[in-house]
Amino acid sequence: MAVIPVELAGRPYEVHVGTGLLADMITHCRGRLRKRGVPIVTDANVHAAWGAVVDHALREAGHEPHWRILPAGEATKSWDQLAATVNWLLECEVERGDHILALGGGVIGDLTGFAAAILKRGCHFIQLPTTLLAQVDSSVGGKTAINTPAGKNLVGAFHQPSLVLADLAALETLPARELGAGYAEVVKYGLIGDAPFFTWCEENGPALLARDTALREYAVAHSVKAKARIVAEDERETTGIRALLNLGHTFGHALEAETGFSDRLLHGEGVALGMVLAARYSAHIGLMGAGEARRIEDVIAASGLPAKLSQLGLDCDGRTLANHMLHDKKMDAGTLPFVLMKGIGQAFLARDVQLDDVAAFLDGELAR
Repeated sequence: MAVIPVELAGRPYEVHVGTGLLADMITHCRGRLRKRGVPIVTDANVHAAWGAVVDHALREAGHEPHWRILPAGEATKSWDQLAATVNWLLECEVERGDHILALGGGVIGDLTGFAAAILKRGCHFIQLPTTLLAQVDSSVGGKTAINTPAGKNLVGAFHQPSLVLADLAALETLPARELGAGYAEVVKYGLIGDAPFFTWCEENGPALLARDTALREYAVAHSVKAKARIVAEDERETTGIRALLNLGHTFGHALEAETGFSDRLLHGEGVALGMVLAARYSAHIGLMGAGEARRIEDVIAASGLPAKLSQLGLDCDGRTLANHMLHDKKMDAGTLPFVLMKGIGQAFLARDVQLDDVAAFLDGELAR
């Protein structure tokens, strides 16, 4: 098992990466579960796969699990589900010193973390991520949020978990599509500042997705270490360093909005295609070579992820997609910073990108 510290001033916590952590969760959570009753938020799919394991672990230790089982999917990150979850936690008589368990992927982690952030002005929570995407990205760093009709993750809070248990066994029950969606976030760490790791992904991605356990453990631990370093340096995205983690997200969120935040395009799939578009746009304006952009597209395509905008079959133009970006939470004084690349492993924050130019570029990509 790897234990990775997230060094935040006054609020450090650990990310444990290994196999069997859910079955042995009481050992890792010792001292945090103060009362007999333990509230757990999850979704129907995760509960079917892992509910019995978590339930048994808690009951064996003398706890009584209280389950809130939500519908699976991005639509769960809503005002209605947030309000209902907060009311349920109040009915469970959760106190500020208690810990709420978030068992699931990024949707459950985001919703539960936000509920914990606003409940009694801040309660504790523990992340139990069950998807590759959540294990390498959303469960670490304290970003919590819900979606609104205006856009993705526009309402939320920074609220760090007390502990993250990334059980690699949970990845065994993931559908191939979900595993691939999470892999996009693994590739991202190579693109933003670690060219050798991107090369590792080129060489090992297919075997990892074919469920090679050792490769999977290395990928998760390496990704978490990378994110922990960035979060420790820039927790609230004030210096621009943490903003690099948004590579592919500005394009990806626009695509998610256009597809209605639905299963038509999973978040990780949007990020994957968004990274290809960021690379191609970077090459389009002369920042990086076309060959490097093709390498990125090839890695994404080889992973079974969408690598061309035309694959989505969208009935819109580039201006429509660019208009979705106007609601991006990173808008600052009327301008939208983009994470672009000068090369593989050389991401940077560009503050001079014109949305008219992006719209024209996207028209070309839609026709490609």
